[in-house]
Amino acid sequence: MRLVIARCSVDYTGRLNAHLPLATRLLVHKGDGSLLVHSDGGSYKPLNWMSPPCRLEVELPDADSAAAGVLEHWRVTHAKTGDALLVRIYEVLHDSSHELGIDPGLQKDGVEADLQRLLAEQVDVIGDGLTLVRREYPTAIGPVDLLLRDPAGGTIAVEVKRRGDIDGVEQLTRYLELLGRDPHLSPVTGVFAAQEIKPQAKVLAADRGIRCVTLDYEGMKGVESGAPRLF
Repeated sequence: MRLVIARCSVDYTGRLNAHLPLATRLLVHKGDGSLLVHSDGGSYKPLNWMSPPCRLEVELPDADSAAAGVLEHWRVTHAKTGDALLVRIYEVLHDSSHELGIDPGLQKDGVEADLQRLLAEQVDVIGDGLTLVRREYPTAIGPVDLLLRDPAGGTIAVEVKRRGDIDGVEQLTRYLELLGRDPHLSPVTGVFAAQEIKPQAKVLAADRGIRCVTLDYEGMKGVESGAPRLF
């Protein structure tokens, strides 16, 4: 990866035309060929960019550009569309290259699979005396995240989400309808479990006779979340 801080102007031509006037910016040229033009604001989003497949060519400026103070042109051309990004470099303040190697990729913590696994190991979060029948209990329209038994022999179907909304409640409602037809499982009740549950989802769940449980993911991992507790 090459990082260049330079006073430059940028022109994009192709399906649309755009112009960035002369200013100091960060130019990021990645190993995949892409070029990103950043300012000191706007968070992660570049002002302009060219995505791969593309090719960068460094050119000497013509006489008019040289007379205006341009040191070199960076011309980035997209291989398929022909769109072009022309960067006119007036002054280079920093230029460095770095070998980053192969990135292992983003490893997400707290995805639904993690919540489901932890909840399967800690079914007491749902209620006392419950036992796990199985995870991913199959139905004709897809698997229920958790199927539990209560001490009286009743069945509890649990749908697990990171953020619970109306769609999740509707999904659990359909599961409950199918599971309730099985005499070996009936009676079946539902629990909608999520880290965050939207108010509309809570109202719909209550109307459907479904209990909502808010999950403390950090607490379930054995790490204090910092959230106030009654006990």
